[in-house]
Amino acid sequence: MSELPDWLPELIRFEDYHGDWQCYEDAVYSKFYSDFIASGPIFQGLPVRITKNLVKGKERGFWHLIQEGRVEEQRTPDIRRCERIRWIRAIIEHFNEPDVIKWSKQIERKTRQLLWFEDAEFLVVLEKRPNAWFLWTAYCVTEEYKKHKLRKEYKQSIK
Repeated sequence: MSELPDWLPELIRFEDYHGDWQCYEDAVYSKFYSDFIASGPIFQGLPVRITKNLVKGKERGFWHLIQEGRVEEQRTPDIRRCERIRWIRAIIEHFNEPDVIKWSKQIERKTRQLLWFEDAEFLVVLEKRPNAWFLWTAYCVTEEYKKHKLRKEYKQSIK
């Protein structure tokens, strides 16, 4: 990773919580709550929404953003996602920055907007809804084959 811009928040590091997972999870949730529940970002003039139904006392959207895995009930925490929870709103709000590569993608009848901060190895995916954008997912992209796939998608989208 090259030097990151000032608008990208600091990571929330697990080490700073002395190995106390519950304390760390609560701190990450607090940032998520501040960024998406107490007030939410606006993207292209529309609010960004998350899945709010509660699971284990926290919004389902929170769990989806900090965990990885294909089967929802078997997902496990991903420390890299946790560390970067504040990057999601920052990237959405700074989507016009030259560091953020953006493109639309059709999946069946749905339009997704991909916001990829390649130098920071982080991707945010929003899905268009009638009066809002839905925060579909956000995660680290560190594997070269995934980066190659995203670059290819982006190049195809601008043709």
